[in-house]
Amino acid sequence: MHDATAATGEALYRLPRTVLPRRYDLRIEPDLATARFTGTEDVAVEVVADTSEVVLNAKDLEIGDAWLLSPAGEQVGATTSYDEATERLTLSAARALTPGNWTVHVAFAGEINDKLKGFYRSVFTDGDGVERVIGTTQMEPTDARLAFPCWDEPDLKATFAITLVVADGLLTVSNAAESARTTLPDGRVEVRFADTIPMSTYLVAWVIGPLVATDAVDVDGVPLRVVHVPGKESLAPFALDVGAFALRLFTGYYGIPYPGDKCDLIALPDFAAGAMENLGAITFREAVLLVDPAEATRSELQRVADVISHELAHMWFGDLVTMKWWNGLWLNEAFATFMELAAVDAFRPEWQRWVSFTNERAGAFAIDGLASTRPIEYPVHSPEEAEGMFDLLTYEKGASVLRMLEQYLGEDGFRAGIRRYLHGHEYGNAETTDLWDAIEEATDEPVRRIMDTWIFQGGHPLIGVDVDGERVTLTQRRFRFLPDDGEATWAVPLLVSVDGGEPEKLLLDSPSMTVELPGASKGIVVNAGGHGFYRVRYSSALLGQLRSRVFDLEPVERALLVDDAWASVLAAQAEAPAFLELAGAFGEERDPAVWTTLTAALGAIDRILDGDGRAKFQGYVRRLVGPALEQLGWEPQPGEDDLTGETRKLVITALGTIGRDQATIDAARELLDRELAGAGTAGPDVAAAAVTVVAANGTTADWERYLDRYRTATNPQEQLRYQYGLGQFAQPELASRTLELCMTEFRTQNAPFVLLMLLTNRDVNATAWEFVKREWDRINERFPDNAIPRLLGGITALSTPELAADVEAFVAAHPVPQAAKTVEQHLERLRVNVALRQREAARITAALA
Repeated sequence: MHDATAATGEALYRLPRTVLPRRYDLRIEPDLATARFTGTEDVAVEVVADTSEVVLNAKDLEIGDAWLLSPAGEQVGATTSYDEATERLTLSAARALTPGNWTVHVAFAGEINDKLKGFYRSVFTDGDGVERVIGTTQMEPTDARLAFPCWDEPDLKATFAITLVVADGLLTVSNAAESARTTLPDGRVEVRFADTIPMSTYLVAWVIGPLVATDAVDVDGVPLRVVHVPGKESLAPFALDVGAFALRLFTGYYGIPYPGDKCDLIALPDFAAGAMENLGAITFREAVLLVDPAEATRSELQRVADVISHELAHMWFGDLVTMKWWNGLWLNEAFATFMELAAVDAFRPEWQRWVSFTNERAGAFAIDGLASTRPIEYPVHSPEEAEGMFDLLTYEKGASVLRMLEQYLGEDGFRAGIRRYLHGHEYGNAETTDLWDAIEEATDEPVRRIMDTWIFQGGHPLIGVDVDGERVTLTQRRFRFLPDDGEATWAVPLLVSVDGGEPEKLLLDSPSMTVELPGASKGIVVNAGGHGFYRVRYSSALLGQLRSRVFDLEPVERALLVDDAWASVLAAQAEAPAFLELAGAFGEERDPAVWTTLTAALGAIDRILDGDGRAKFQGYVRRLVGPALEQLGWEPQPGEDDLTGETRKLVITALGTIGRDQATIDAARELLDRELAGAGTAGPDVAAAAVTVVAANGTTADWERYLDRYRTATNPQEQLRYQYGLGQFAQPELASRTLELCMTEFRTQNAPFVLLMLLTNRDVNATAWEFVKREWDRINERFPDNAIPRLLGGITALSTPELAADVEAFVAAHPVPQAAKTVEQHLERLRVNVALRQREAARITAALA
């Protein structure tokens, strides 16, 4: 099917536009005990041209009666046929359909599946030890067709009137508010919901099960609730606080009221993605909605706030206004990511959310420096290709270029353009150029000319900087990790600070330019504020100036300095010992964003060293990181800010894992013993660090304790800490036990990430890789489709030439069609790491001798 897509393009999968849906009257009758459902739909459609057939999408459904009702009320029979390759259901009418308003009737039935897509089962064990079943949905990108026949394309919007017939006593939720409830003669309950706004099929949702809901919070007329399994009521208040704050913030920012009649935040035990922006019925993994602030680390709390804000931002940007086709997915996801960051930065300014975004943006840089990168907006033909668009380039790179544009234009002008865009396209669909045109009209800046260079070509520039007196020469060329002869030019909106002054706007839209900047000889920072999506390479003299006053830079600028230096090593443009020399200047660093950048690079170096070289490197890490922990101490101090606690967690983890510092390992073990005994006082950040350190240096007895704690944890964040800790033990025999748990006990939403951790665990990665090869068919059968490319991200760490060759051969023989581009990127990153090992391992060992 993938090859056919390439040959015939979009037309093979796009539906004809002769019959257009306007309103679905949808009735679903599930039986959770048998995992089956039946349904009927009466879809009001507009026939816009003479035709004899109606073509829509369906998949894995049993189709029953089908007929049409003419504008005059005449019932017209229809026969059905199905094309499995294109997932198309065709209703061939007994007579010609003429233009006008018709009704399409279809009866259908299907399975409530266990693959976490379409209409699927989620299970949990209640307080009495009884397994309970939830029926829920996940339609994005193209799985609404698994739940009901539909026009499953984002621009074919319609209103939805949903009726669910369910067993008595089950909570029932859908996109809109409940409008009627009737008890049927057989004891079941018919629950009818109000009509939705016009929306795409991928946003349709319903959830049925033995769940409970909090009392509604009135957010300026919008009822906001959290829905969850019984017994987790105490974990909901933080989500309500974040949700209320974000709804008010976005209503003001967009200048448009919330587009639904209510808003439910629904925590599900089984969920393949992080969350899903179904209008009015937003679904989440439990770990990103339910949280106890007293027991969660700062980063865990931030993650909850991030995801709630991201999904609520979608209610306008994505739900109210939607991309026309999946090539424009970034319009939804990048802007929601941008607004998530803005909202959390306003919700908790002390978290400095735009600074910590530096570390997420680094992940996008790592992909975008590959020859196998793609443009942010990328052709999409098939459902498999749509699935592959949910990646770091869509989310993090997309959000980065929006932030870069906003900071260049100014926040007021940018917001005015966003409002113009949303007002102009509400209840409809739009394309990328519509957004640029709206912002351009609001700001009178060449927005489309600038942004087309960022959206429609992959990669990013390396900005070269040199100074001769007051004259600053700026150059650009494409950054690549592996040798590249190609040329590309961006319109780069630069913010340049001279001698610590206010940033000056410059637009570099040619290969080079020279400008006069008074004071440049005293020091210059390109990418001032750290909002640009480009790397910077300073001349050796300028770099020396920056190193000498590194703590005069903003934290985000320091983090980028480190990240750019490490990228130069990966790209063979600098040597690793020079990076270690630069890292040595950060011993007094206290910002967690900088430490995250540093420890990521140190961890990468640790994975390429063996024997004496690794032992010497561990000593280097102890000398670099040890003084920071001595100054911070193990116990939080009165009045300490949240970021200091995050830094403490990072340095403890680095010392105990990369540095293998025995005193840190011993202290972590003592602390963990107290935590597991219920006598811990160190706080969540230090406790989380201890979990990681003890796992990396742990015993079989420790592994058993982790498994028990995973099974008995009282909140989702603690459960994940111990579950992922099981992937960090160094013994192959323990890795084998954890691997089997991935295929049996662990939920399919989390098991792929444990596999990922085992593949990146240098001590057991060969064991994990052999398991993946041996169990490949079982893995693909058990896990959600979108989890396969995620777990394969671990292959990037298999950087010995022998393992890498085996990986290349296996992946070539076992394609992953739902994420072919992502897997191609994993393989190229593996080659980058193999080259790093071969080029730098001996050099580092010699330098540390």
